[in-house]
Amino acid sequence: MEIVKNILIVVYFIVSLVVIILALIQAKEDQGLSSTITGSSTDNFYEKNKGRTKEGKQKRLLIILTVVFVILTIALGIIYMA
Repeated sequence: MEIVKNILIVVYFIVSLVVIILALIQAKEDQGLSSTITGSSTDNFYEKNKGRTKEGKQKRLLIILTVVFVILTIALGIIYMA
C-alpha cells in the first residue's frame, strides 16, 4: 500500500505542475468592452474550428488534467484516511 501511495503522490505532483503551467500560458479569451460595443461576430471560421487550434488543444488538455487532479485528490484523501 505504501508503494501505491508514493506513486500517487508523484503523479499528483506532476499533474499539479502541468495544470499550473497550462493555466499560466493559456490565452485570454475575454475580448473586453470593445467587442460589446462593436458587436463582434463569433460566427467565423476561427470560432467554428477553435478546438483544432493550439489554444483549443491546450484548453482541452487543461480540463482533462484538472479532472485527473480532482480524482487523485479524492484517491489520496481516501488512502490517507485508511
